[in-house]
Amino acid sequence: MPIIHITLVAGRDNAKVERCIREVARTVADTLDAPLDTIRVMVNEVPAARFAVGDRLKSDPAPGNT
Repeated sequence: MPIIHITLVAGRDNAKVERCIREVARTVADTLDAPLDTIRVMVNEVPAARFAVGDRLKSDPAPGNT
């Protein structure tokens, strides 16, 4: 049973996240020849204030926008 974990910064449109889940499940089923009903996809959405690259939080204003 393939289990796929996706972590995203919160804020994307719900319909797009749902489409991503479906497309990932279908791709994994196809690629691994696994029955679709055995595929598990979990999306964890992280608040922008809890995600950083280096010391720059995703929630920080863009450079020049202060």
